[in-house]
Amino acid sequence: MTEEFDRLVEQFERFQEDTRRAETRLADYGGLQERIAAVEATAHSPGREVTVTAGPGGSVKNIEFTDRALQQSPQALSASVMATLRTAVATAARQQAAVVQEFVGDDINVLDQVLQTQSEVLGVPVDQLTADLPGSAPPRSEYLRGLYNEDDL
Repeated sequence: MTEEFDRLVEQFERFQEDTRRAETRLADYGGLQERIAAVEATAHSPGREVTVTAGPGGSVKNIEFTDRALQQSPQALSASVMATLRTAVATAARQQAAVVQEFVGDDINVLDQVLQTQSEVLGVPVDQLTADLPGSAPPRSEYLRGLYNEDDL
């Protein structure tokens, strides 16, 4: 009987701890919203003629051109804007995923999923994508660890 009682007490304590963690996450939700709203990434074209600033959810906050940018052909300027825009939006998405990852903890690998998708779509190694993240931590999932250089772990 004592063994059964000890097991029930242990289960109840785990339940209480899970409840405390959930309450803490819920209390942190307001901070999560503020941090996501503050996400901002700026990218420059290789010649720095175009600068794009992106925010959360792929929003574009600003696009700037130098006088040199306006001397390009419309096609070249368009290509430069689109490439710079993609870079800024992808960087903001990684930053946003890192913020969400802190909130969800180990329950879901949000950041790893974003990194995997961007690596495949952009053709860029994961370690390059993480260079602009706070702490530049390696991915947590085993799948993405395989995409990392062993020297980076």
